[in-house]
Amino acid sequence: MTPLTGIRVLDFSKVLAGPLSAQWLGDLGAEVIKIEPPGGDDTRGWPPFRGGEGAVYLASNRNKKSLVLDLKTAAGQAAARRMVEQADILIESYATGVAERLGIGAEAMRALNPRLIYCSISGFGRTGPLAKGLGYDVILQAFSGIMAMTGERDGGPIRSPFSPIDQSTGLNAFSGILAALLERGRTGKGCRLEVSLFETAAAMLGYSLGIYWEKGRLPEKCGSGHESLCPYQAFDASDRPVLIGIASDNLWRRFAAGIGRPELADDPRFRTNADRVAHMSETVALMQEIVGTRTADDWVAYCGEIGIPCSAINTMADMLAHPHTAARGIVVEYDHPTLGPMKTLGQPIQFDGAPRVVRAPPPRLGEHSAQVLAAFGFTEEEIAALAP
Repeated sequence: MTPLTGIRVLDFSKVLAGPLSAQWLGDLGAEVIKIEPPGGDDTRGWPPFRGGEGAVYLASNRNKKSLVLDLKTAAGQAAARRMVEQADILIESYATGVAERLGIGAEAMRALNPRLIYCSISGFGRTGPLAKGLGYDVILQAFSGIMAMTGERDGGPIRSPFSPIDQSTGLNAFSGILAALLERGRTGKGCRLEVSLFETAAAMLGYSLGIYWEKGRLPEKCGSGHESLCPYQAFDASDRPVLIGIASDNLWRRFAAGIGRPELADDPRFRTNADRVAHMSETVALMQEIVGTRTADDWVAYCGEIGIPCSAINTMADMLAHPHTAARGIVVEYDHPTLGPMKTLGQPIQFDGAPRVVRAPPPRLGEHSAQVLAAFGFTEEEIAALAP
């Protein structure tokens, strides 16, 4: 399903949030042109490498064409303006004020093309005391309070290692762009939309802040657990950890009956989730005593039989090897013309059960420069003059 066929995207962004949002637009059929400076996206140089290309870059830039354009030159800026006149969407992630200095600021670009959807991605937003602050995922984990509540109770600062704020900011940009396309379909007008790592991080804390405002005190670190649910964490089985998530009183009664301890369902310390949270130390100690009597695989199998959410603490390799991963088709294999057989994670949406595919591999730096410029009406002489 490619509902964005015919939509042109100029992707001036780099690293992760912007490139991911553009990649997802490409997955839906948009023509995405990744416009890079002569040195390329930073992530091309992040190890590990396949044939000189960074793995992070390869994971975030499928279904795109690469054009090298030096926006620090008058000719590069003039070329960008010509392309904007024929584009539907522009995505940029420069530090505040840089897009304007490079001649592709929102006001100027929307004056050239009133139908343009201009998406600006930044660390802290384009206004406010920190508008010029530089923000990476880990900086916002620290700034927002996420890092202060992550990890074990007595542990030090812990970074969530999969860049959740960057990736979620990309999702926010993606959904905002889709909404703006719908609005343009009704009004004929584009718009400027902003997303920032700061606001993404703050929004991710929505229910945590709700609890903070209600209780009037900061949440404590709780490792794999949850301050509002119990038992809902990892426990040590006889051989390795296993996570059991009993998130309702019905599940608690089912678990108690299943293990031959029905009296636990009526114990006033454990009867309701609120009771179990109020007696969290006792509940966790009781669960540990029970879970420690069997292996992790035994618990996974048994909980599956009686309908209790449960999982071993898998590695990524364990997840990839599980037959369910293959059955869902989320891992997509494709051939790169210069790097050989590759794997990637497809878009986590299925339309009518259709298999996920990679329509175009992540491009080499400048691979499509001449082709793209020609499609935008540049002459051979103009294309040669723009070559880095």
